[in-house]
Amino acid sequence: MFASTILFGTQLATAQDNSVPPPSVIVTTVQTQDITPELTFVGRVEAVNTVDLRARVEGFVEERHFKEGANIQQGDLLYVLEKAPYQIAVEQAKADLAGANATLKNARSDLKRKKDLRKKKVVSEASLDTSEASESSALATVMQAKAALRRAELDLSYTEIHSPLDGQISLSRYSVGNLVNSSSEPLATITSLDPIYVTVPVSDKLILEARREGLSSETPVIPSLVLSDGKPYESEGRFDFINTQVNQSTNSIITRAIFPNPKHILVPGQFVSVIVRDKKTRSELVVPQASVQKDQQGYFTLVVSRSNKVEIRRVQVGEQVDTKWVVKDGLLKGERIIVQGIQKVKPDMVVNPVEEGA
Repeated sequence: MFASTILFGTQLATAQDNSVPPPSVIVTTVQTQDITPELTFVGRVEAVNTVDLRARVEGFVEERHFKEGANIQQGDLLYVLEKAPYQIAVEQAKADLAGANATLKNARSDLKRKKDLRKKKVVSEASLDTSEASESSALATVMQAKAALRRAELDLSYTEIHSPLDGQISLSRYSVGNLVNSSSEPLATITSLDPIYVTVPVSDKLILEARREGLSSETPVIPSLVLSDGKPYESEGRFDFINTQVNQSTNSIITRAIFPNPKHILVPGQFVSVIVRDKKTRSELVVPQASVQKDQQGYFTLVVSRSNKVEIRRVQVGEQVDTKWVVKDGLLKGERIIVQGIQKVKPDMVVNPVEEGA
């Protein structure tokens, strides 16, 4: 009797199991998609040009012609140092030159006269030689006076300090009345902001990843930026420099891109995310991220066969594209994979697949 009861219960349980319908799961079909390969790096903004303004002559600062932090143009007058000593030096040099020219004129007249007298043998050869030497000496004095005048005029020109480039000027380190000279700290600094550089150190690991994704130094790529607030920068750039050596201490190689920066949004020293995209697209298998799971052995998906049985499939994934993974190996186009209901199933279980969006 007891055995009959057990047998009856077992048969009942089996009948109940067979009556339970297979669980429903949401599936999607593996598709190909044209994607643009991309990698993300951390970059640092650097100025194309940074110039320190220094005094080249000694003098008191008499005028300052800019607003600190303002945008300035090449050639703008920025500082005026005291001119009086250098104007006096120019006048003195002009006077010295005039005197030297007068001496030269007199020496040449004397030499001409001596030559005429020598032809008549009125003066000696030694006297003629002396006149020729005097003329040469006077000529040398004129040349020295001209050089001294040019030097004095150059020093006078240094009392006006103009901008050597377009850019933004810093705080002035000296106010009107301060004494400066060639040994002083820079008066101010000008930084060019448009265009602007972004340097990108690329690690060995990322270089390998870039090569796997089809990116190389010969492949045309377009760099774009994401700012610290998470918003994309308005303009794309272009790479203009790739270093030829790997930094042994950091195992990285320096690359550099240049970006237009008319609104001065990018500032030297700023860190940005650099997105490097290939100019060419390629067709890849893609699956929703929700369909890809990971365990100790790696990534896998759950495939639903034609007989609606669940199969675990190990996959090799590539980069993320929006909400999808690129699948390098393990799946075929047209196969069905589970995207919802994964927790309800296990391998070899029969399921009721429902197409996503149906």
